[in-house]
Amino acid sequence: MNPVTLNDINDAASLLNGIIRETPTISAGWINKMHNLDVRFKCENLQRAGSFKIRGAYNRIARLTDEERARGVVAASAGNHAQGVALAAQLLGIKATVFMPNGAPLPKLQATRGYGADVQFHGTTIDEALIAAGEFAQETGAIFIHPFDHEHIVAGQGTMGLEILAQNPDVKTVVVCTGGGGLVAGTALAIKSLRPDVKVIGVQAAEAAAYPPSLAAGAPQKLAKMNTMADGIAVGRPGDIPFELIRDHVDEIITVSEASLSRALLLTLERSKMMVEAAGIAAVAAILDNPTHFEGPVVASLSGGNIDPLLLTRVMRTGLAASGRFFMLQVRIHDVPGSLATLLTEVGKTGANVVQVSHTRIDPQLAVSEVDVDLELETRGFDHRQDVLQYLTDHGFNIVTSY
Repeated sequence: MNPVTLNDINDAASLLNGIIRETPTISAGWINKMHNLDVRFKCENLQRAGSFKIRGAYNRIARLTDEERARGVVAASAGNHAQGVALAAQLLGIKATVFMPNGAPLPKLQATRGYGADVQFHGTTIDEALIAAGEFAQETGAIFIHPFDHEHIVAGQGTMGLEILAQNPDVKTVVVCTGGGGLVAGTALAIKSLRPDVKVIGVQAAEAAAYPPSLAAGAPQKLAKMNTMADGIAVGRPGDIPFELIRDHVDEIITVSEASLSRALLLTLERSKMMVEAAGIAAVAAILDNPTHFEGPVVASLSGGNIDPLLLTRVMRTGLAASGRFFMLQVRIHDVPGSLATLLTEVGKTGANVVQVSHTRIDPQLAVSEVDVDLELETRGFDHRQDVLQYLTDHGFNIVTSY
Protein backbone atom coordinates (compact mmCIF):
# COMPACT_ATOMS: atom_id res chain seq x y z
CA MET A 1 0.00 0.00 0.00
CA ASN A 2 1.34 3.40 -0.95
CA PRO A 3 2.31 5.60 2.02
CA VAL A 4 0.54 8.69 0.58
CA THR A 5 -3.00 8.93 -0.80
CA LEU A 6 -5.00 11.41 -2.82
CA ASN A 7 -6.84 12.34 0.40
CA ASP A 8 -3.49 13.33 1.93
CA ILE A 9 -2.80 15.62 -1.02
CA ASN A 10 -6.29 17.16 -0.81
CA ASP A 11 -5.78 17.74 2.93
CA ALA A 12 -2.44 19.43 2.16
CA ALA A 13 -4.12 21.66 -0.41
CA SER A 14 -6.64 22.80 2.20
CA LEU A 15 -3.89 23.49 4.73
CA LEU A 16 -1.83 25.43 2.19
CA ASN A 17 -4.74 27.57 1.02
CA GLY A 18 -3.79 31.18 1.68
CA ILE A 19 -0.20 30.22 2.53
CA ILE A 20 1.27 29.41 -0.89
CA ARG A 21 0.68 30.99 -4.27
CA GLU A 22 -1.32 29.12 -6.89
CA THR A 23 1.37 29.64 -9.48
CA PRO A 24 0.32 30.26 -13.09
CA THR A 25 0.61 28.02 -16.09
CA ILE A 26 1.87 29.96 -19.13
CA SER A 27 2.20 28.99 -22.76
CA ALA A 28 5.68 28.38 -24.18
CA GLY A 29 4.63 29.49 -27.65
CA TRP A 30 8.20 29.59 -28.87
CA ILE A 31 8.52 25.82 -28.41
CA ASN A 32 5.30 25.38 -30.36
CA LYS A 33 6.75 27.44 -33.22
CA MET A 34 10.06 25.54 -33.12
CA HIS A 35 8.67 22.02 -32.80
CA ASN A 36 4.89 22.19 -33.38
CA LEU A 37 4.28 21.03 -29.82
CA ASP A 38 1.90 22.64 -27.32
CA VAL A 39 4.07 23.17 -24.23
CA ARG A 40 3.09 25.06 -21.10
CA PHE A 41 5.15 25.97 -18.06
CA LYS A 42 3.98 25.47 -14.47
CA CYS A 43 5.81 28.42 -12.92
CA GLU A 44 6.93 27.27 -9.48
CA ASN A 45 9.88 29.63 -9.92
CA LEU A 46 7.29 32.28 -8.98
CA GLN A 47 6.28 30.45 -5.79
CA ARG A 48 6.96 31.91 -2.35
CA ALA A 49 10.66 31.46 -1.48
CA GLY A 50 11.33 30.86 -5.18
CA SER A 51 10.47 27.16 -5.54
CA PHE A 52 7.87 24.44 -4.94
CA LYS A 53 9.56 23.47 -1.65
CA ILE A 54 7.32 25.62 0.57
CA ARG A 55 4.43 23.27 -0.30
CA GLY A 56 5.93 20.24 1.40
CA ALA A 57 7.81 22.11 4.12
CA TYR A 58 4.75 23.96 5.41
CA ASN A 59 2.55 20.87 5.20
CA ARG A 60 5.09 18.95 7.29
CA ILE A 61 5.89 21.59 9.91
CA ALA A 62 2.33 22.81 10.41
CA ARG A 63 1.31 19.29 11.51
CA LEU A 64 3.82 19.13 14.38
CA THR A 65 2.47 19.00 17.92
CA ASP A 66 3.02 21.89 20.31
CA GLU A 67 5.67 19.85 22.10
CA GLU A 68 7.48 19.15 18.83
CA ARG A 69 7.29 22.79 17.76
CA ALA A 70 8.93 23.82 21.01
CA ARG A 71 11.96 21.68 20.13
CA GLY A 72 12.47 23.47 16.81
CA VAL A 73 13.15 21.98 13.39
CA VAL A 74 16.31 21.10 11.50
CA ALA A 75 16.83 20.50 7.79
CA ALA A 76 19.54 19.95 5.20
CA SER A 77 19.49 21.54 1.77
CA ALA A 78 21.54 23.15 -0.98
CA GLY A 79 19.10 26.00 -0.89
CA ASN A 80 15.47 25.61 -1.96
CA HIS A 81 14.32 23.23 0.78
CA ALA A 82 16.30 25.41 3.19
CA GLN A 83 14.30 28.45 2.17
CA GLY A 84 11.03 26.54 2.26
CA VAL A 85 11.71 25.26 5.78
CA ALA A 86 12.96 28.64 6.98
CA LEU A 87 9.89 30.45 5.63
CA ALA A 88 7.45 27.84 6.95
CA ALA A 89 9.08 27.92 10.37
CA GLN A 90 8.99 31.70 10.41
CA LEU A 91 5.28 31.73 9.50
CA LEU A 92 4.58 29.23 12.30
CA GLY A 93 6.87 30.86 14.89
CA ILE A 94 9.27 27.91 15.17
CA LYS A 95 13.06 27.97 15.48
CA ALA A 96 14.79 26.51 12.41
CA THR A 97 18.36 25.27 11.90
CA VAL A 98 19.51 24.43 8.39
CA PHE A 99 22.63 22.50 7.33
CA MET A 100 23.94 23.46 3.91
CA PRO A 101 26.83 21.89 1.96
CA ASN A 102 29.92 24.03 1.60
CA GLY A 103 29.69 26.01 -1.61
CA ALA A 104 25.91 26.42 -1.48
CA PRO A 105 24.81 29.36 -3.68
CA LEU A 106 25.16 32.67 -1.87
CA PRO A 107 21.67 34.00 -2.74
CA LYS A 108 20.09 30.85 -1.28
CA LEU A 109 22.21 31.17 1.85
CA GLN A 110 21.27 34.82 2.31
CA ALA A 111 17.59 34.14 1.69
CA THR A 112 17.55 31.28 4.20
CA ARG A 113 19.10 33.49 6.85
CA GLY A 114 16.71 36.25 5.83
CA TYR A 115 13.79 34.02 6.80
CA GLY A 116 15.32 33.69 10.27
CA ALA A 117 17.00 30.28 10.12
CA ASP A 118 20.35 29.47 11.72
CA VAL A 119 22.59 28.16 8.91
CA GLN A 120 25.45 25.71 9.49
CA PHE A 121 27.75 24.20 6.85
CA HIS A 122 28.76 20.57 6.53
CA GLY A 123 30.25 18.51 3.70
CA THR A 124 30.12 19.18 -0.02
CA THR A 125 26.88 17.39 -0.96
CA ILE A 126 23.27 17.31 0.20
CA ASP A 127 23.78 13.74 1.40
CA GLU A 128 26.62 14.79 3.72
CA ALA A 129 24.59 17.71 5.03
CA LEU A 130 21.67 15.33 5.64
CA ILE A 131 23.87 13.18 7.89
CA ALA A 132 24.89 16.23 9.94
CA ALA A 133 21.29 17.38 10.24
CA GLY A 134 20.25 13.93 11.46
CA GLU A 135 22.97 13.95 14.10
CA PHE A 136 21.91 17.44 15.20
CA ALA A 137 18.32 16.20 15.59
CA GLN A 138 19.46 13.31 17.79
CA GLU A 139 21.62 15.57 19.96
CA THR A 140 19.14 18.43 20.44
CA GLY A 141 15.72 16.87 19.97
CA ALA A 142 14.94 19.13 17.03
CA ILE A 143 12.48 17.66 14.53
CA PHE A 144 14.22 16.65 11.33
CA ILE A 145 12.44 17.91 8.20
CA HIS A 146 13.58 15.72 5.34
CA PRO A 147 13.63 17.42 1.92
CA PHE A 148 11.73 14.63 0.17
CA ASP A 149 11.46 11.38 2.15
CA HIS A 150 8.37 11.95 4.30
CA GLU A 151 4.65 11.45 3.73
CA HIS A 152 3.70 15.03 4.53
CA ILE A 153 6.45 16.41 2.30
CA VAL A 154 5.33 14.30 -0.65
CA ALA A 155 1.67 15.17 -0.06
CA GLY A 156 2.48 18.86 0.03
CA GLN A 157 4.47 18.68 -3.21
CA GLY A 158 1.60 16.75 -4.76
CA THR A 159 -0.61 19.83 -4.60
CA MET A 160 1.23 21.04 -7.71
CA GLY A 161 -0.35 18.12 -9.56
CA LEU A 162 -3.84 19.21 -8.48
CA GLU A 163 -3.17 22.72 -9.79
CA ILE A 164 -1.81 21.43 -13.10
CA LEU A 165 -5.00 19.44 -13.76
CA ALA A 166 -7.25 22.33 -12.72
CA GLN A 167 -5.39 24.79 -14.94
CA ASN A 168 -4.88 22.40 -17.89
CA PRO A 169 -7.84 20.01 -18.21
CA ASP A 170 -6.66 19.01 -21.71
CA VAL A 171 -3.13 18.02 -20.62
CA LYS A 172 -1.71 14.77 -22.01
CA THR A 173 1.84 14.77 -20.56
CA VAL A 174 3.34 16.27 -17.40
CA VAL A 175 7.14 16.56 -17.16
CA VAL A 176 8.70 17.15 -13.74
CA CYS A 177 12.24 18.01 -12.61
CA THR A 178 13.46 15.22 -10.31
CA GLY A 179 16.09 14.93 -7.59
CA GLY A 180 15.16 12.99 -4.46
CA GLY A 181 11.74 12.44 -6.00
CA GLY A 182 9.29 14.20 -3.68
CA LEU A 183 7.83 16.51 -6.32
CA VAL A 184 7.40 13.99 -9.12
CA ALA A 185 6.11 11.35 -6.68
CA GLY A 186 3.41 13.59 -5.22
CA THR A 187 2.54 15.12 -8.57
CA ALA A 188 2.26 11.71 -10.24
CA LEU A 189 0.07 10.36 -7.44
CA ALA A 190 -2.30 13.31 -7.69
CA ILE A 191 -2.51 13.17 -11.48
CA LYS A 192 -2.76 9.39 -11.87
CA SER A 193 -5.45 9.22 -9.15
CA LEU A 194 -7.63 11.69 -11.05
CA ARG A 195 -6.46 11.27 -14.65
CA PRO A 196 -4.73 7.91 -15.22
CA ASP A 197 -4.60 8.69 -18.95
CA VAL A 198 -2.10 11.51 -18.40
CA LYS A 199 1.53 10.50 -18.79
CA VAL A 200 3.94 11.64 -16.05
CA ILE A 201 7.67 11.81 -16.79
CA GLY A 202 10.49 12.68 -14.38
CA VAL A 203 13.73 14.28 -15.56
CA GLN A 204 17.12 14.06 -13.86
CA ALA A 205 20.51 15.59 -14.62
CA ALA A 206 22.57 12.84 -16.26
CA GLU A 207 25.47 13.50 -13.90
CA ALA A 208 23.25 13.01 -10.82
CA ALA A 209 20.69 10.45 -11.93
CA ALA A 210 20.02 7.98 -9.13
CA TYR A 211 16.57 6.86 -10.24
CA PRO A 212 17.37 4.90 -13.44
CA PRO A 213 19.74 2.45 -11.68
CA SER A 214 17.50 2.34 -8.62
CA LEU A 215 14.40 1.46 -10.61
CA ALA A 216 16.37 -1.14 -12.53
CA ALA A 217 17.54 -2.68 -9.25
CA GLY A 218 14.09 -2.51 -7.66
CA ALA A 219 15.30 -0.50 -4.65
CA PRO A 220 17.03 2.85 -3.97
CA GLN A 221 20.71 2.78 -4.92
CA LYS A 222 23.36 5.32 -3.92
CA LEU A 223 25.45 6.99 -6.62
CA ALA A 224 29.21 6.83 -6.21
CA LYS A 225 29.64 10.42 -7.41
CA MET A 226 27.76 13.39 -8.85
CA ASN A 227 28.87 16.37 -10.88
CA THR A 228 26.16 18.75 -12.06
CA MET A 229 25.40 22.47 -12.04
CA ALA A 230 21.84 21.52 -11.03
CA ASP A 231 22.59 21.53 -7.30
CA GLY A 232 18.92 21.39 -6.33
CA ILE A 233 18.45 17.94 -7.88
CA ALA A 234 21.91 16.55 -7.08
CA VAL A 235 20.68 13.80 -4.74
CA GLY A 236 22.79 10.67 -4.48
CA ARG A 237 20.08 8.30 -3.22
CA PRO A 238 16.31 8.31 -3.88
CA GLY A 239 14.01 8.55 -0.91
CA ASP A 240 12.26 5.33 0.14
CA ILE A 241 8.78 6.90 0.13
CA PRO A 242 9.13 8.72 -3.22
CA PHE A 243 10.74 5.66 -4.78
CA GLU A 244 7.71 3.49 -4.11
CA LEU A 245 5.33 6.10 -5.56
CA ILE A 246 7.54 6.74 -8.58
CA ARG A 247 7.82 3.02 -9.28
CA ASP A 248 4.02 2.73 -9.23
CA HIS A 249 2.90 5.98 -10.86
CA VAL A 250 5.64 7.60 -12.96
CA ASP A 251 5.74 6.42 -16.57
CA GLU A 252 9.37 7.20 -17.29
CA ILE A 253 12.56 8.82 -16.00
CA ILE A 254 14.68 10.70 -18.57
CA THR A 255 18.15 12.21 -18.12
CA VAL A 256 19.56 15.39 -19.66
CA SER A 257 23.12 16.66 -20.15
CA GLU A 258 24.72 19.76 -18.66
CA ALA A 259 24.75 21.36 -22.13
CA SER A 260 21.02 20.68 -22.50
CA LEU A 261 20.31 22.28 -19.11
CA SER A 262 22.30 25.37 -20.11
CA ARG A 263 20.60 25.68 -23.47
CA ALA A 264 17.12 25.30 -21.96
CA LEU A 265 17.86 27.86 -19.25
CA LEU A 266 19.08 30.38 -21.81
CA LEU A 267 16.17 29.91 -24.21
CA THR A 268 13.58 30.05 -21.42
CA LEU A 269 15.11 33.27 -20.14
CA GLU A 270 15.22 34.81 -23.61
CA ARG A 271 11.90 33.63 -24.99
CA SER A 272 9.62 33.28 -21.94
CA LYS A 273 11.36 35.92 -19.79
CA MET A 274 11.50 33.36 -16.99
CA MET A 275 14.47 33.19 -14.63
CA VAL A 276 14.90 29.50 -13.76
CA GLU A 277 17.72 27.71 -11.98
CA ALA A 278 19.48 24.73 -13.56
CA ALA A 279 17.67 22.21 -11.33
CA GLY A 280 14.35 23.78 -12.23
CA ILE A 281 14.83 23.69 -16.00
CA ALA A 282 15.45 19.95 -16.43
CA ALA A 283 11.91 19.26 -17.69
CA VAL A 284 12.26 21.89 -20.41
CA ALA A 285 15.68 20.54 -21.37
CA ALA A 286 14.20 17.07 -21.93
CA ILE A 287 11.47 18.47 -24.17
CA LEU A 288 13.93 20.49 -26.25
CA ASP A 289 16.23 17.46 -26.58
CA ASN A 290 13.53 15.24 -28.07
CA PRO A 291 10.21 17.05 -28.67
CA THR A 292 8.70 14.16 -30.67
CA HIS A 293 8.88 11.98 -27.54
CA PHE A 294 6.12 13.98 -25.80
CA GLU A 295 2.41 14.05 -26.59
CA GLY A 296 0.88 17.50 -26.26
CA PRO A 297 -0.47 19.42 -24.58
CA VAL A 298 2.58 19.11 -22.33
CA VAL A 299 3.01 20.83 -18.96
CA ALA A 300 6.61 21.19 -17.77
CA SER A 301 7.51 22.25 -14.25
CA LEU A 302 9.76 25.26 -13.79
CA SER A 303 10.59 24.02 -10.31
CA GLY A 304 12.69 26.88 -8.96
CA GLY A 305 14.16 30.26 -9.79
CA ASN A 306 16.85 30.69 -7.15
CA ILE A 307 20.01 30.89 -9.25
CA ASP A 308 23.35 32.38 -8.23
CA PRO A 309 24.13 35.29 -10.61
CA LEU A 310 27.73 34.05 -10.93
CA LEU A 311 26.52 30.61 -11.93
CA LEU A 312 24.01 32.21 -14.27
CA THR A 313 26.86 33.93 -16.10
CA ARG A 314 28.67 30.63 -16.61
CA VAL A 315 25.52 28.75 -17.53
CA MET A 316 24.53 31.38 -20.07
CA ARG A 317 27.92 31.10 -21.76
CA THR A 318 27.55 27.31 -21.90
CA GLY A 319 24.02 27.75 -23.21
CA LEU A 320 25.21 30.12 -25.92
CA ALA A 321 27.85 27.59 -26.95
CA ALA A 322 25.28 24.77 -26.97
CA SER A 323 23.11 26.92 -29.24
CA GLY A 324 25.98 27.67 -31.63
CA ARG A 325 26.03 31.33 -30.63
CA PHE A 326 29.37 31.37 -28.85
CA PHE A 327 32.53 29.51 -29.73
CA MET A 328 36.28 29.46 -29.32
CA LEU A 329 38.63 29.60 -32.27
CA GLN A 330 42.41 29.26 -32.43
CA VAL A 331 44.14 30.60 -35.54
CA ARG A 332 47.89 30.36 -36.30
CA ILE A 333 49.29 33.47 -37.99
CA HIS A 334 52.69 35.00 -38.75
CA ASP A 335 54.04 37.03 -35.85
CA VAL A 336 54.55 40.24 -37.83
CA PRO A 337 53.03 43.70 -37.50
CA GLY A 338 49.54 43.90 -39.02
CA SER A 339 48.77 40.16 -38.99
CA LEU A 340 46.41 40.35 -36.01
CA ALA A 341 44.65 43.41 -37.44
CA THR A 342 44.15 41.58 -40.73
CA LEU A 343 42.68 38.54 -38.94
CA LEU A 344 40.27 40.65 -36.91
CA THR A 345 39.21 42.59 -39.99
CA GLU A 346 38.38 39.39 -41.83
CA VAL A 347 36.49 38.01 -38.85
CA GLY A 348 34.51 41.25 -38.75
CA LYS A 349 33.51 40.77 -42.39
CA THR A 350 31.77 37.52 -41.44
CA GLY A 351 29.43 39.31 -39.03
CA ALA A 352 30.82 37.52 -35.98
CA ASN A 353 31.46 39.58 -32.87
CA VAL A 354 34.85 39.26 -31.17
CA VAL A 355 34.39 38.96 -27.39
CA GLN A 356 38.01 38.34 -26.37
CA VAL A 357 41.46 37.91 -27.95
CA SER A 358 44.58 36.33 -26.48
CA HIS A 359 47.99 35.21 -27.84
CA THR A 360 50.12 32.11 -27.36
CA ARG A 361 53.76 32.56 -28.38
CA ILE A 362 55.48 29.90 -26.26
CA ASP A 363 54.58 26.48 -27.65
CA PRO A 364 56.90 23.73 -28.95
CA GLN A 365 54.63 23.34 -31.98
CA LEU A 366 55.07 26.99 -32.99
CA ALA A 367 57.80 28.22 -35.30
CA VAL A 368 59.75 31.27 -34.17
CA SER A 369 57.80 33.43 -36.60
CA GLU A 370 54.34 32.10 -35.61
CA VAL A 371 51.76 32.94 -32.97
CA ASP A 372 48.47 31.30 -32.03
CA VAL A 373 45.57 33.70 -31.61
CA ASP A 374 42.66 32.52 -29.41
CA LEU A 375 39.36 34.19 -30.26
CA GLU A 376 36.07 34.07 -28.38
CA LEU A 377 33.31 34.84 -30.88
CA GLU A 378 29.57 35.48 -30.78
CA THR A 379 27.66 34.14 -33.76
CA ARG A 380 24.03 33.81 -34.83
CA GLY A 381 23.89 30.02 -34.64
CA PHE A 382 25.51 26.86 -35.97
CA ASP A 383 25.08 27.82 -39.64
CA HIS A 384 26.73 31.21 -39.08
CA ARG A 385 29.49 29.54 -37.06
CA GLN A 386 30.22 27.20 -39.98
CA ASP A 387 30.19 30.15 -42.38
CA VAL A 388 32.84 31.89 -40.25
CA LEU A 389 35.09 28.84 -40.29
CA GLN A 390 34.65 28.35 -44.02
CA TYR A 391 35.34 32.03 -44.79
CA LEU A 392 38.57 32.07 -42.81
CA THR A 393 39.73 28.80 -44.35
CA ASP A 394 38.97 30.10 -47.86
CA HIS A 395 41.01 33.21 -47.12
CA GLY A 396 44.10 31.24 -46.20
CA PHE A 397 43.97 31.25 -42.40
CA ASN A 398 45.32 28.21 -40.54
CA ILE A 399 42.62 27.18 -38.07
CA VAL A 400 44.23 25.05 -35.39
CA THR A 401 41.06 24.22 -33.44
CA SER A 402 37.52 25.38 -32.81
CA TYR A 403 34.97 24.38 -30.20
